[in-house]
Amino acid sequence: MQKKLLVTALGTLFAMPVLAADAPAAPAAPAAPTLSSILDASGITTTGYLDFGYTSLNSTGQFVNGSTSRVFDAPSTNAGNNFSSFNLNQAAITVSKLPKEGFGGVINLTAGQDAKTIASYGANPGTSTLDVTQAYGSYTGGALTVIAGKFATLAGAEVIAGPSNTNYSRSILFGYAIPFTHTGVRATYAATDTISLIAGVNNGWDQVSDMNSDKTIELGFTATPNKMFSLAGSYYGGKELAAGGTTPLVPASNGNRDLFDLVATLNATDQLTFILNYDNGSQDNASLYDADGASTAKWDGLAAYANYQFNDKWHISLRSEYMNDKDGYRLAPATGATTGQREAETTLTLAYLPAPSYEIRGEIRGDNSNQNVFLKSDGSASSNQTSFGLEALYKF
Repeated sequence: MQKKLLVTALGTLFAMPVLAADAPAAPAAPAAPTLSSILDASGITTTGYLDFGYTSLNSTGQFVNGSTSRVFDAPSTNAGNNFSSFNLNQAAITVSKLPKEGFGGVINLTAGQDAKTIASYGANPGTSTLDVTQAYGSYTGGALTVIAGKFATLAGAEVIAGPSNTNYSRSILFGYAIPFTHTGVRATYAATDTISLIAGVNNGWDQVSDMNSDKTIELGFTATPNKMFSLAGSYYGGKELAAGGTTPLVPASNGNRDLFDLVATLNATDQLTFILNYDNGSQDNASLYDADGASTAKWDGLAAYANYQFNDKWHISLRSEYMNDKDGYRLAPATGATTGQREAETTLTLAYLPAPSYEIRGEIRGDNSNQNVFLKSDGSASSNQTSFGLEALYKF
């Protein structure tokens, strides 16, 4: 009897269904590809940043003629108040495919308050908060790279993108001595591992649509003989409308405009870097449009930077510069000066990175001029202005 019961129990056991826990695991379904992985596989890179800030000035933020007293600042709508404002300076994204050989391209869009300032003639009326800052196709074959479309200027130590600069506010030279962008064709030839030569032709200064039938040539070079020192130089020359502005004028207002720009960088140590930027420009046929009535208007300026990296999280930057608008052609239309003007500023910026993608900058800046061009809250004019700024950057 016991033997029969044992046989019955064993039969029942082996007849029981296999529990799910004991079943062999089913193969996992393949994960859907992410957008990032698709872009990486195709060689497309997407980067961007958000630039948000607060600025406070002891003036109205305006020159006496109503223009903003610093590049990229939005003027106060009430001249009776000191300037104080939060701003979305820039929200930018860049999509690029730049292979070592073959065809590629770049699209760079900038939204925010700064888009109004960098707008090119023919792109938007200067009131839009969205700007196609760069958009060009490229071809690389061996040591030669050619791009065609709209691209950033070669000139200057500072650039449009906020995270690529060491100070929050932009320099006087950045705003008044040089252009922002060009539309045309540029070729770069890597002559050696340390020297590159650049040549191109474009519509001129900040013009998607040409304001005249003449073209501007650009010539440049970069040299990095060692990790301690580098030098970059550029030249722009061509006929530009002497009055500038936002609409083409009669051909008689054309005149040769020349710009020479040099940027020298010295990496004194792994932590300490010095930069010098020199600009020298001139505009022919400017007698109707500059403050002094000179037939050829001239300007020059020098900016010096000292940057120190304490560690991965903290760095500090000191900038001091001047610009001499000798004939009142580049600065005077903005400041309201009645003759040639010399303006200078000194800026100290302290930056903290709580994480690699985040950066917070605090800044103090003092501007001064040899003329009373800064509009105060009581309606008077002063030769100086002090400002404080706080900037938050997120990079992705």
